[in-house]
Amino acid sequence: MPETGTDDAVILERRGEIAVVRLNRPDQLNAFTDAMCYRLIEIFDETDADDEVRAVVITGTGRAFCAGADLAAGGDTFVLDDDPETGGAPADTGGQVSLRIYRSLKPVIAAINGPAAGVGVTMTLPADIRIASETAKFGFVFTRRGLVPEACSTWFLPRAVGISTAVEWTVGGKMVSAVEALERGLVRELVPADRVLERALDIARELVSGTSPVSAALTRQLMWRMLGASDPEVAHRAESIGIYVRGTADDVREGVDAFLEKREPKFPNRVTDGLPNLFE
Repeated sequence: MPETGTDDAVILERRGEIAVVRLNRPDQLNAFTDAMCYRLIEIFDETDADDEVRAVVITGTGRAFCAGADLAAGGDTFVLDDDPETGGAPADTGGQVSLRIYRSLKPVIAAINGPAAGVGVTMTLPADIRIASETAKFGFVFTRRGLVPEACSTWFLPRAVGISTAVEWTVGGKMVSAVEALERGLVRELVPADRVLERALDIARELVSGTSPVSAALTRQLMWRMLGASDPEVAHRAESIGIYVRGTADDVREGVDAFLEKREPKFPNRVTDGLPNLFE
């Protein structure tokens, strides 16, 4: 079969209020390219700008999630041109994708349908929840290729699995089974391969059912940002601003009225109207 063109190497689909982002180079096990990086960033811009999208699920086409960087260039794969603006190291493309997912205004779930190696696993770390196939495996193989971890994984991975496990997996360039990934906390649960996407969609719907889009976006920001807070006083300040600002919002009036009237809320506020800054 011919290689999938760059225009459809990443596909955006809709399942009602859930956006499905599909890595779509199955003949290459969805190996990661620069074009895929830029398209993924565009897609997350699109989902943030669409108030009808409440959550994002990212998955792969075929038997793999993502085999890592496309190695078609052989030993020159990681030879990069200097950044034209600084003359120094260019921004890592995996890191650009991870940071864009981290900044998402909608919850993100990774439906890891098969093997994920290199950037194929590190790009999933800023997802809020990871669901994996029972046959998935995860390759933190950077040192075995003469590289170091990327995609901001030295920040995300220890926070997901602890520093000891993160060092073990990355320094040793380890392949991690689905069972070990579950035991160490990398993934939330394992399901049969043909159920991964549907399970991720179910979880996404649970996250957004009856919740305020604006409050969900702010809560996601608070949770991620507070991972790096120096002490709980930082969280206290940010939460205090959030309660103060949101306390007068139409969403709160609707949420309270709906609760008292025993009905489903219809929140009027929209993410695209702008979010308050809780991190002054």
